[in-house]
Amino acid sequence: MVDATPFLPGLSPVQGKAVVARFDGGRLSSEGGLLALREIERRLGLANRLTACLKDPRAPEKVVHGLAEIIRFRMLMIAAGYEDGNDAATLRRDPMFKLALDRLPSDEELCSQSTISRLENLPDVRALLRLGRALIEQYCASFRQVPKRIVLDIDDTPAFARAGSSTACTAASSCACSMPFMTITVSSPSLSLTARGVW
Repeated sequence: MVDATPFLPGLSPVQGKAVVARFDGGRLSSEGGLLALREIERRLGLANRLTACLKDPRAPEKVVHGLAEIIRFRMLMIAAGYEDGNDAATLRRDPMFKLALDRLPSDEELCSQSTISRLENLPDVRALLRLGRALIEQYCASFRQVPKRIVLDIDDTPAFARAGSSTACTAASSCACSMPFMTITVSSPSLSLTARGVW
């Protein structure tokens, strides 16, 4: 019998073992998109670029998780919808996150929530400026030719939620509001839009 089930080609191996994503319904995972994101991050080199902006104060002989790995894990968490660093307590054992960080599912756990918190509190003002510059350089490198003018339309978009109720929030009711900032990039002459949300 000929197997005609298509597979997702081009995934990098992990520790010399091939990674094959198939769509035949075997063992399923809701985090399978992380493997595609891993490939994109590898091509962009964003985690390494951001790591170069930071000084690691830890004793090198005691480092278990390098800064690039921690940054990569955090970026993948956010991209997968886990914006809270506390989610690392569970996701550090997730087999798809491990594969996306070049570990086998049976390998040791990824970094903990406390390690991510230390990373997020590491940059001082100068490091934040270096990180911002690195992101701008990355953004400008995404154009074949950097436009003479780039317009960023930054808007806040309130997303109200009322605990235990599907009814709408009112000014008089008790509710929570997340405030994602949407950045829309418009470049010419051919129109291209990019939306990024920050929670």
